[in-house]
Amino acid sequence: MNGGFILRQFFDVSLPITEEMVIHPGKPGPSIKRYSSVSRDKVNESILTMGSHTGTHVESRLHLRNGRESAADLPLDHFYGKCRVFDLTLVESEIHRQDLEEFEIGPEEIVLLKTRNSALGYVKFLENYIYLRIDAAEYLVNAGVKTLGFDYLSIKKPEGDDEVRELLINNTTLFLGLNLAGIPEGEYTFIGLPLRIDTDGAPARVILVKE
Repeated sequence: MNGGFILRQFFDVSLPITEEMVIHPGKPGPSIKRYSSVSRDKVNESILTMGSHTGTHVESRLHLRNGRESAADLPLDHFYGKCRVFDLTLVESEIHRQDLEEFEIGPEEIVLLKTRNSALGYVKFLENYIYLRIDAAEYLVNAGVKTLGFDYLSIKKPEGDDEVRELLINNTTLFLGLNLAGIPEGEYTFIGLPLRIDTDGAPARVILVKE
């Protein structure tokens, strides 16, 4: 509190969308093409083409099964609320249950996992990114986590552990592609708003607020 005002810090932990951004191998990169210009048409307007799982994005059950809920159906209360950032930067390759137990996670929490993925950054796709194993995913689901954020474009082992992704998508609202570099462990207010698109995933802007 300062002179009757609450001092807040705002952190944008979402990735900027550019044609040069890192994408998951095999997925389409963004294309941003200007079709109208101020010099010719008095306004600048562009066509944006991108995959639904580009950059910072939310997953939906439709991603894994036809006829399931889309990104537009996700619960609104999963997009906002108090959250905790857990520092797992000492984990060398795989996140297991024992790496999470010290945090005493409770039901209906919003949890963000910060790993060395954030420190390595999104300069090129990491072949050796940190990921979750099934025991860690089961622990988070059994604890009742409602929203989970992770600092890479995938949360499961490369070319394997599909059950990790399925368990988390079916039981939490999963945000991927967060950039938590420079974000200290602790409590924040989470604001994560995906586009309202009736599809299998949606790009999102994610903000953390520290009071």
